[in-house]
Amino acid sequence: MLPLHTKSPSPSQSNISKLFSYIRLILSDVNSRNLFLFLLLNLSFAFVELFYGVWTNSLGLISDSFHMFFDCTGLLAGLVASIITRWRATDKFTYGYVRAEVLAGFVNGLFLLFIAFFIFSEAVERILEPPEVKHERLFVVSVLGFLVNLVGIYAFGHGHGHGNGGSDHGHSHGGHSHSNGAAHGHSHSHADSDNNNIRNSQIMQGVFLHILADTLGSVGVIISAILMWAFGWMIADPICSMFIAILISLSVLALIKDSMLILMQRQPASLDHLLPSALQRVAQLEGVYSVQEPHFWTLCSDVYVGCVKLEVARNADPRYIVAQSTNIFNSIGVKKFNVQLDYSLT
Repeated sequence: MLPLHTKSPSPSQSNISKLFSYIRLILSDVNSRNLFLFLLLNLSFAFVELFYGVWTNSLGLISDSFHMFFDCTGLLAGLVASIITRWRATDKFTYGYVRAEVLAGFVNGLFLLFIAFFIFSEAVERILEPPEVKHERLFVVSVLGFLVNLVGIYAFGHGHGHGNGGSDHGHSHGGHSHSNGAAHGHSHSHADSDNNNIRNSQIMQGVFLHILADTLGSVGVIISAILMWAFGWMIADPICSMFIAILISLSVLALIKDSMLILMQRQPASLDHLLPSALQRVAQLEGVYSVQEPHFWTLCSDVYVGCVKLEVARNADPRYIVAQSTNIFNSIGVKKFNVQLDYSLT
């Protein structure tokens, strides 16, 4: 009897099925779906702007098209992050992949600064020697670009700033004795918050700011086209380009700064005034001698992680200390918290 063989799918079929699974994942979430659809619209019009910018010899239109291209990279980074952050944690990536959005934002911000510098330097050269610009072709395309950006502002500005809180729950483990006379207890507090809301609070805000800068840039191109048509001021085009370059830089500085601080493990700025009082409250708990080695950092957008070591009395109630400490830090927004109990020998 001949052995039975099952035909394994070819690599191309496997890649296609994986691509469709990603598309289904994107379309299943309303914000990811909006990102995807606006990415297609933005990318299409960026090519239109680039073509007409070269045709009309307008640096303003060309620079705005490059800004739209890099906005597309921001939209794409948001889409990729929305997929990657849904991957489960592994034994190698114990926190999961939620920091992909932070890394993508930092890299994208650096690219945007590079493009802004290039546009600004080119605009300075054109101010010294203003070229002839076909402004009659420039106006129509810049108005269309403005309308495209208005669509993005409506799509992402409508849900900007809205989010739903998650429900927190904690579980604790009492102290475990060791032969060296010391004991350690560990507490883990986890937030069952909606990951979509966590991602959207950062990704949607960045997308909204980029589109807002694009919209202002389109207004600048329209104004320069009117000035060139009405008064023949060819210098208006490079001035508009400088305006767009400045907008690009200003729109990404905050993103780069926030991403860099997160990657450098800085204590969350929103906790700077809350942590001292929280640590003092923990130190005043019954049986706690001292609070040692406090560490707090941002895992991803609005997800704070912390750990402390507490020196406690030998007869201290570990469940009481762990539960109270967890509640104190949960109340100030630390959603993932670990505490280690060191029992005093005296």
